[in-house]
Parts: sequence; structure tokens; C-alpha cells
Amino acid sequence: ASFAALAAAAPLVQRQLATPPAGVDDATILNYALTLEHLENVFYREAIQRFTAEDFKAAGVPAAEAFFNNLQQIASDEETHVTALTNVLNSIDATPVQECTYNFGYTDVQGFLATANVLEGVGVSAYLGAAQFIADATYLTTAGAILTVESRHSSYLRNAQSPPQSPFPAPFDIPLDFNRVVSLAAPFITGCPDAPEGTIGLVDGTPFTAFPPIAASPAGIARPGDVLTFTVTSDRDVGATNAFFITFPGGAIPAEITGSNNVYQVTVPAAAQPGQAYAVLTSSAASPTDDNIVAGPAVFQV
Repeated sequence: ASFAALAAAAPLVQRQLATPPAGVDDATILNYALTLEHLENVFYREAIQRFTAEDFKAAGVPAAEAFFNNLQQIASDEETHVTALTNVLNSIDATPVQECTYNFGYTDVQGFLATANVLEGVGVSAYLGAAQFIADATYLTTAGAILTVESRHSSYLRNAQSPPQSPFPAPFDIPLDFNRVVSLAAPFITGCPDAPEGTIGLVDGTPFTAFPPIAASPAGIARPGDVLTFTVTSDRDVGATNAFFITFPGGAIPAEITGSNNVYQVTVPAAAQPGQAYAVLTSSAASPTDDNIVAGPAVFQV
């Protein structure tokens, strides 16, 4: 069908803005995005200072010189994203969040690549999840322009894993809401300038909170039917009764779960979406929400 025919067949409708959480406006969302871009900017900046092309060659990365050059381009992209979002916030008299201090936890090239894979996937999911709440079309376009670049970064880094992962594992990426993304970012952040504890550098009064993190094991690619161990880091028993894998479209699918005392065995469901997967633990059989999630998301590859 031609574009003209498609246009004639589909009536034009106004985009319906989803209702954001209380206290969240476009400036809050831009600062949320800036928080993530600061994290990625520092992550790549540290890596290109720490490693050389020879390090990637020694680690078995194919065409290591070209890969390192591309890594420098990714680092430059992230720095540009920080500048762009900062400028937008300044233009509307909103205070941009500042760079925090971070601990990314990797010790070698392969650890860096695995972490980069996760961070880029989370970045894509973060922009997708936030887009529905952006009221100003100009800001939505800015977010979309960043999202497409983050998606290309993600594809490139998936292919750089050992063994390589599909650069396009599924027909849809998975949107994540604010608290789920904050929960994935928070473990990397060790402190932020003038930020109250738990806000990971976002503006005062933001309703975003981090759920207790989940470590999933064993490492590697999980397949439907595999049983993963989810270990929750918390000073209290979160009392999970249910597990869900986040998907798109569809929202979430239940997974079999056993265990207690913050250690759970979760079976990867047959309908798990391939690629970077996210799972949450809840206190209810109802679809996961901020009200019933007790830990997560766990992040791993399917």
C-alpha cells in the first residue's frame, strides 16, 4: 500500500497524553533523562581513559582498533546528550541535575562490555517508557532523537558481546516506567551533589524511588524453561509471592516462583521476550505496579 493510501485509510487523531505520576512534569522528565545521560557519559569517559585498543584486542574483540574508535564516538554522543538536555533545562529556567559519583563494578574489558550492554538497553527502555508522559512536542522530538541513537548504540554493543548477541533480538523494545529505571540505575550511583538520599540526583520532591535490587544467576543467556536464582539485596525480607517478566506489547507475563528469605528460583516463561529481559518480584498475583512490586527489576539476556 502506498503512503497516500495508508493516510487516507487512517483518520488523524490527536496524541493522547498519558497522566504522569503526581509531581512529574516535562522538566522532571528531562532531568530524569539527564540523570541517565550523566551516568552513561561518565561510564564511557572512564572506559576510554582506562582502556586502549590493545586492551580490546587482547580481550578478543574483533577489529579492536575500529571498535575503540566507535567507542570514542559513543562517548562523544553521550557527552552531547548531556549538553543538549542541560541546555533545554536552562532554557526553561529549570535547574539541571549534576553529575554524580559512580561505581560500575567492572574489572576488565569483558565486564565493561557486559555492563555497557545492560546500560544501553536500559537507556532505550527508559526513553520509551517516559515518552508517553512528555507534553511538549519539541521535548518529545528531542527525546526521540536521543532514543534512536541509544538504540543504535545498544545494537552495536550487543554484537560486541562474547559470544555476539543479536543486534535486533525482538520486533519491539520494552518500555520501563520511572521507578523501574531508577531501580536499575541506583546501584551504580554512590553519591550526588546536594541530593537527598534515595533521589539519585534528581530534583527535590521527585516521587521516583528505587526498589530493592535483584541479582540474577547464573550469568549468560537464559532460555525459556531455565531456572534462575534471584537474590534480593535488602535489610528486610521482601516477602515476594509472585514473579513477572516485563514484555511489550502485553505489559507482563507471570513466571513460576519458589523460595523465600530474599532468595527465589524463577523459571523463564515460554513467552519471555528475547533480548534484554526484565523481571520483577511482587506481593500480589495482579499485574505488577509500583504498589505491589517488592524488588527489581532483575536484568539479564534471553
